[in-house]
Amino acid sequence: MSDQILVRRAGLVFEVTLNRPNERNAINDEMMNALADAFDRAEREFHDGARVVLLRGAGRAFSSGIDLSQFLTLDEDLRDNLFPFTARYQAILNKIERCSPPVICVLQGYCLGLALELALACDFRIAAQRTKLGLPEARLGIIPDVGGTVRLIKLIGPSRAKDLILTGRTIDLSQALEWGLVNAVLPKAELEQGVKAFVEALAASAPLAVSYGKRVVNDIMDNAAGLQLEAWAQAQLFRTNDFQNAIRAMMDKTYPIDWEGK
Repeated sequence: MSDQILVRRAGLVFEVTLNRPNERNAINDEMMNALADAFDRAEREFHDGARVVLLRGAGRAFSSGIDLSQFLTLDEDLRDNLFPFTARYQAILNKIERCSPPVICVLQGYCLGLALELALACDFRIAAQRTKLGLPEARLGIIPDVGGTVRLIKLIGPSRAKDLILTGRTIDLSQALEWGLVNAVLPKAELEQGVKAFVEALAASAPLAVSYGKRVVNDIMDNAAGLQLEAWAQAQLFRTNDFQNAIRAMMDKTYPIDWEGK
């Protein structure tokens, strides 16, 4: 497995850590592939007694989102046929959503764009105070396309989802808690203790009941059609000059969006 993802088993907990702290855990292709491998292992660990998966980021941030430098190297064929790329990333996040044990995402620092889509694929989100949450894709001329729109609508409803997706704004954590976007907001010094308490509450229930209960809730609403719409819309937007110009401006640090927290 790539060293961009760290995994470890500690008793009932299987921990997966994004490991690019010097880049604020910006997500690239290698990290996504390693995430898929990590959650394949999470399934095996569940059958060997693991009860909960923790997903977190090394260093001071969960993740600043997708590694924007990837967009500068996309060849013309991929821009014209984005569906396979999008479908692969959607499949990885679907694997996380369908993981047999519950998945708790531990958030701090930044959780933006693809990082928030990743967090939305988890069952629970516990955030440290002052964590920045948002989907700024619209300000780059694109949309969330890896399940972000589908899962956000299911979680907080269409009107609130439009608010975040169409404005690209960073949401205040008190509002995120009120809307149900996160399950808890804790002072940074209390974050680990709060996560521990959440793990213990889940582990107190029968593991198969937890796993089947999760599956029933997830399957009440079907994601498939929404994921296809995301992929279709993104494929159109990737071809626009707006998107290409926005990416260059962001990489040159001339774009007024705090995507990477700088």
